Amino acid sequence: MTRGTHRRARAFSPLTRRILAVNVLALAILVAGLLYLGEYRRSLIETKLESLRIQAELFAAAIGEGAVTPDQGSGQDLHREIVRQMVRRLVETTDNRARLFALDGRLLADSRLLLGPGGMVQIEELPPPEDGEGLAGAVFDLYDRLMASLTGSDPLPPYRENPRQRAGDYEEAAQALTGEGMAAVRSLSRGGMILSVAVPVQRYKQVLGALMLSKGSRDIDEALLQMRVDILKVFAVALAVTVALSMYLAGTIARPIRRLADAAERVRQGLSRLHTIPDFAGRGDEIGDLALSLKDMTEALWRRMDAIESFAADVAHEIKNPLTSLRSAVETAARVKDPDQQRKLMAIIQEDVLRLDRLISDISDASRLDAELSRAEQAPVNLGLMLATIVEVHEASAVPGNCTLRLECGDGLVVNGMDSRLAQVFQNLIANAFSFSPPGGGVTIAASGDKDFVEVKIDDNGPGFPEGKEETIFKRFYTERPKGEKFGIHSGLGLSISKQIIEAHGGTIMAENRHDGEGRVTGARFCVRLPRL
Repeated sequence: MTRGTHRRARAFSPLTRRILAVNVLALAILVAGLLYLGEYRRSLIETKLESLRIQAELFAAAIGEGAVTPDQGSGQDLHREIVRQMVRRLVETTDNRARLFALDGRLLADSRLLLGPGGMVQIEELPPPEDGEGLAGAVFDLYDRLMASLTGSDPLPPYRENPRQRAGDYEEAAQALTGEGMAAVRSLSRGGMILSVAVPVQRYKQVLGALMLSKGSRDIDEALLQMRVDILKVFAVALAVTVALSMYLAGTIARPIRRLADAAERVRQGLSRLHTIPDFAGRGDEIGDLALSLKDMTEALWRRMDAIESFAADVAHEIKNPLTSLRSAVETAARVKDPDQQRKLMAIIQEDVLRLDRLISDISDASRLDAELSRAEQAPVNLGLMLATIVEVHEASAVPGNCTLRLECGDGLVVNGMDSRLAQVFQNLIANAFSFSPPGGGVTIAASGDKDFVEVKIDDNGPGFPEGKEETIFKRFYTERPKGEKFGIHSGLGLSISKQIIEAHGGTIMAENRHDGEGRVTGARFCVRLPRL
């Protein structure tokens, strides 16, 4: 199984899984924080305690007015039987529990204790029957304990009830006997809480006892549970929307990338140009840019392969000509007995060998030029100084009567590039101009620049270019030499290599004929433009 087949065989994209995981995890963390409801729980508890405090104060005031009798001394005391009836009647319409403690801490009355024929009967509040929310309540209770341990919250003290209760068993009741009210929250072993408030029972500012109202947290727990169920319902909807949007987002990312990868794999494995890169340019995003870049890269690769095939064909054709001539001369030399004919044939053989050597050297230079230009680091190059050096070298080796070389150059003509390759271009263009200039003629180099480009013009006064061949001369192995020049001296790669070097530097090279006022050709001109540094 190939890599491309393995990639297409994936049922679920890893990118899709990552997008889903990130989006769902963020939503889950948010919901986990919302489910804690710590502040909401505290506000419910404070509200319930405040309600108990108000009720306790009202009940204590009623008891202080209606259940007080004078004692044997000069003070006042609570009437036990009246107190029991009042305590039970006061909380009868509520689900609160009321307990009244005397000044000495004894329990005088408890709304959960009834006096029946068989003695005292205690009323025990049973928890509601568990339904479908029982499991949810247990899960949320475990969740609350976990969050409390993670947040470092102090656990609630446990609620304990002795068979013989006294005010000292409850801190809030003992505090109320001193004349100050107090509230407390305790936890039950079976889950839930007990909220209690104790206030003093007074008459004429004399503390006669302590009334303690207590209530379970069933309504608070139900409110929290309902709130959490509502949050989970919203979470379920948000989760469905998040998953749908994540799948859509993953589809707009993963599926196009998979299609691009599959197309690239088909292009890599196939030999046909029918396998094209999908066009996502209309998306207007990074994937569209990637598709366009892959498409351009594929087309560039095909162009490069076409160029390689064309270059190979041209090389084979150009090498075949001297090889054919060489083979013919060798076969003829083996049969000819005349020494003069043999010397002529050996001269032809020698010229063909030199022609092959020159051709192979130029082909080798052209074939490794691309790799060299792509790897080499470019640096600032002063074209004015380079051209001045070329002119000085020519003047030093010039022969009287030959063509002259003149330079017209401005200042600060600096470009970014490879100095050796740029020097090769200008030396080639100057040598080409010399080869077409008549004896005693002149070649002029004019270099100037603006804010964006540096322009170098090389003019000669030769016959110029054949009409319509201004672009053809830059093709590989094209030769158009002056009359009388010996055949085979030039390979036809010089101008092609020069154009390749200039374009690799982001510039352009053009050829044109110069004309006088009457339209006659007065010479040829090469114009090189390079981006200015």
